[in-house]
Amino acid sequence: MIGIGVYYRRKSASVNDFVLGGRGLGAWFTAFAYGTSYFSAVIFVGYAGKFGWNYGVASTWVGIGNAVIGSWLAWKVLGRRTRIMSKHLEAKTMPEYFEKRYNSKPLKIVSALIVFVFLIPYTASVYNGLSRLFEKGFGIPYKYCIIGMAVFTAVYVIMGGYKATALNDFIQGIVMLVGIAAVVLAVLGENGGLGNSLDLLGDIPDASGEKGAYSSLFGPDPINLAGVVILTSLGTWGLPQMVQKFYAIKDDKAIKTGTIVSTFFAVVVAGGCYFLGGFGRLFVKSADGLPEGGFDGIVPTMMEKLPSLLFGLVIVLVLSASMSTLSSLVLTSSSTLTIDLIKPIMKEKMDEKKQLITMRIFIAVFLIISVVLAIITLENPQTVISTLMSISWGALAGAFLAPFMYGLFWKGVTKAACMASFIAGVGITVIHMAYYTLAGHTGTLWGINLASPINAGAFAMLFGLVLVPIVSLITRQSDADKAHAEKVFECYNDSEI
Repeated sequence: MIGIGVYYRRKSASVNDFVLGGRGLGAWFTAFAYGTSYFSAVIFVGYAGKFGWNYGVASTWVGIGNAVIGSWLAWKVLGRRTRIMSKHLEAKTMPEYFEKRYNSKPLKIVSALIVFVFLIPYTASVYNGLSRLFEKGFGIPYKYCIIGMAVFTAVYVIMGGYKATALNDFIQGIVMLVGIAAVVLAVLGENGGLGNSLDLLGDIPDASGEKGAYSSLFGPDPINLAGVVILTSLGTWGLPQMVQKFYAIKDDKAIKTGTIVSTFFAVVVAGGCYFLGGFGRLFVKSADGLPEGGFDGIVPTMMEKLPSLLFGLVIVLVLSASMSTLSSLVLTSSSTLTIDLIKPIMKEKMDEKKQLITMRIFIAVFLIISVVLAIITLENPQTVISTLMSISWGALAGAFLAPFMYGLFWKGVTKAACMASFIAGVGITVIHMAYYTLAGHTGTLWGINLASPINAGAFAMLFGLVLVPIVSLITRQSDADKAHAEKVFECYNDSEI
């Protein structure tokens, strides 16, 4: 990985090269970059363990949703239009897209702050999953795992930028595909194959004492399972580190190929992870309805029974998944800070060289902050990986999904609607976190767990999809804004783009 960073050191001399790889990456590299940024140790260790425990094999629906909605549909709906419009606007980041699409600097500044603040808890959750497996496998204290992972990631991202990240993502993605397939087969083999494993799982009673729920098609709680599917699938449509992959892809042909490749990757990796987690109750004992060692310890405990060679493959798998996601997060955050916040307030114009230096510095700063947060949260036994990720995804996708997507298709979206979505997405997440997560309140409505940050994130996204068109219809565009939107949408008539 470091060698790849060194190789691309001289090929990342401009900001466009460093952030987007010169907008010339092919289908396979972009598809793997999308998939490896999507699925990290958070999925393999945190989500697969917790939701497999809660919903049994029905948690596989989450992986199916990730493949169909989070990958295939995202590429079909957003891919081509994002590539064309971002190139036309010369936007390198999501905040820059908001500024140039809606002709508004305040939108850029607010969205850049949201990106920086809420990518940090997601990064901490990535470290969290990796460190737990390293502790199980080698007895290495998690602090050293976190620091080591951050250092290696910093080296190749700082040196090679997006191109080095994309090539490493491709290599790491292959490891993930092979590893997931091998692990699923091995885990099922521990209990006599798929049929016998399902029979054993069906004998375990749910909270009401009934048997068969954990081996059923929709599990014991389909309503709250739907919230997980929405958050983890629709969320990718509004995450800056995900949609910026479409900025960098080469052409329409690459979009078509990338759609197929990324969907296949999601089926294997996400489908395999959640299917695997569904059998967690066969490996971990229950104490008062909860797994011994906590939700984040389920998958590591399952891995302990694997042969040493296969466990080693799992370690490399999770390391690959974690570093690929981490590299995408730090590159997104540093580029956003530099291009969207630092550069505009500098009295003297920042040239390409100064911007590159600043971005590289912020990559290091972002990694240091996330390392400190990861160590603090890991020392708190109440911290759950899925909670950290849900807060991050809920705020980011809740704020950005609607104004980003509608902005690609509809000229009538207003600045007020965008700002309303930003406020609502962050507001819902923060208020929910304060009332339920920090204050410890609980409650249900129509079977929906109101205290779940996952359901709050899913609600924030869906609320934004309704809020933006309503506010856009209520608020009026000025003549200047209408003229600007017309000019922006001319890009779809340019066959050369």
